[in-house]
Amino acid sequence: MNRQLISFFCGLILFTGYNLQAQDCLLKNNAFQFGERIDYTIYYHLAGMWVGAGEVYFAVDSAKIGKRTYWHFDSYGQTYSKYDWIYKVRDHYQAYTNPDNFIPLRFKRKVNEGSTYAREDYLFDYNSGYALTVRQLEEDGPFLKDTVPLKQCSHDVLTMIYYARNIDFANVELNEKVPINIFIDNASHGSYIRYLGRKQIKVKGLGTFNTIVFSPLLIEGSIFNAGEDMTVYVTDDKNRIPILIETPILVGSIRARVKSMKGLRHPLDSKVSEEE
Repeated sequence: MNRQLISFFCGLILFTGYNLQAQDCLLKNNAFQFGERIDYTIYYHLAGMWVGAGEVYFAVDSAKIGKRTYWHFDSYGQTYSKYDWIYKVRDHYQAYTNPDNFIPLRFKRKVNEGSTYAREDYLFDYNSGYALTVRQLEEDGPFLKDTVPLKQCSHDVLTMIYYARNIDFANVELNEKVPINIFIDNASHGSYIRYLGRKQIKVKGLGTFNTIVFSPLLIEGSIFNAGEDMTVYVTDDKNRIPILIETPILVGSIRARVKSMKGLRHPLDSKVSEEE
């Protein structure tokens, strides 16, 4: 479930009216800083009520490679131990990105979800137009090496989240649908995001916020049905934080809600009031 949750966060991107040429992929960061961390609680709709079933965090720090400093994005998600007997999740995602333009350099993930196991390590080479990948799909299985074509403007699912937070939304049109490229599972996948407007919402434990709302087109998998049923709410301020996500799954519904935030670069100007 957490793998799908992290993957769906990539839907936070590219719903401006831009023509997605190579130069549009190069953005300067103005949304976050080193030391930022955002924690979410994952809820599952069970027997008519929402039950806290797990948690996931997204953190930003730095990594020194040679003489340069790079963004290091880190995310870890897990189910609470009391629910492990239903579906145990222990997932770890990491990405290393050029700080000047968000071009991903390396992506790593360790996935343990029920009976699903995966270890993946991607090296991106945009000069050659290929990704060099190493994958292990069974715990005692072989390491599979491959060279995969890499489309322009493709991002791994983790880098894409942070890239998206720096896009200018000033020219967004209601119901606009913009294509996106996601590199995951050893291939590029095409999808899109539909912009749904702006809305004021209450977030339990945090207060009331002005938000930007959209729906990503999901790729059908073991958790989600294909379609636009997921709804994402992003703070309508310079931080662009995904603060609430709701979606049906194959059995029931899940919700991701921000539990805590620290190290933010900007004030939460989208916050209208504290929780009553």
